[in-house]
Amino acid sequence: MDLRRLRYFVAVAEARSVGKAAERLRMAQPPLSVQIRKLEAEIGAPLFRRGTRGMDLTEAGQALLARASEALALAADGAEAARAVASGRRGRLSVGYMFVLANAVLPRLIPELRRSVPGVDLDFAELSASTREARLLDRSVTVALCMPAIHHPEIQVARIGAQPLMLVMPIRSPLARLTSVPMARLQGRPLIALPPPDQDPASSAVAALLRRHQVVMPIASRVETVHSAMSLVLAGEGLAIVPACAKLGAPRGIVFRPLRDAADSIDVAVCWRRDSHSPLIRTFLKCAEKVVARL
Repeated sequence: MDLRRLRYFVAVAEARSVGKAAERLRMAQPPLSVQIRKLEAEIGAPLFRRGTRGMDLTEAGQALLARASEALALAADGAEAARAVASGRRGRLSVGYMFVLANAVLPRLIPELRRSVPGVDLDFAELSASTREARLLDRSVTVALCMPAIHHPEIQVARIGAQPLMLVMPIRSPLARLTSVPMARLQGRPLIALPPPDQDPASSAVAALLRRHQVVMPIASRVETVHSAMSLVLAGEGLAIVPACAKLGAPRGIVFRPLRDAADSIDVAVCWRRDSHSPLIRTFLKCAEKVVARL
């Protein structure tokens, strides 16, 4: 049913006069009368009858009036909701995050987002190196906070910071007595490794660091998350090289030390689908940049 005709009908019913309704609608009376007749023809029943005090609603007209007013109100609400979503004032934002960034970033990022977009529903999903790309591509998350950045032709990337690499070891390790660890001291020591983003061991930041310093660390285990790596370090299975932000939430019994003569770092990036045009992505990016700059 044409919403315009419903609007005309409600105006005539409230004014009880085609002439007064036409003035309110700022239109000529004859076209308004034509639209009312077309609406009656569409419904198959008269909606008005002329009374001594103007146009009165028939029973069919009374039945239509309540529903027509509700329909017009719902249409107005729908239009406003659409405008609010299009402008980023309302809607839903599904945020994915790498677990290594959770403790360092989420406690500051979530309040910042809620202040910036109070009318937006937020939900959060933990990602790993093996799931983050798929979760963005299948749209189960709108935007992802990643370390390092995702390299995929369908994914847009904005680098918002970097975290230096640090060596993690048990507190009882002889290396823990050093304020910084020379790269040469890592030669031959077992490494708890993380899966690189594209599952190619030669492409990881840690592998590149070791190659450049001509250091060989046999891989004792390869795990999915930084926290799993730290647990194995605590168990004495080897050493790990991880981003500095992993110190937040690290278990007792392990220590972090900078690597001497090695300033390597891993990018922190916001990633989203190239074909996504949600205005909330821009808002998220600004909030994430602000928070990561304080790390």
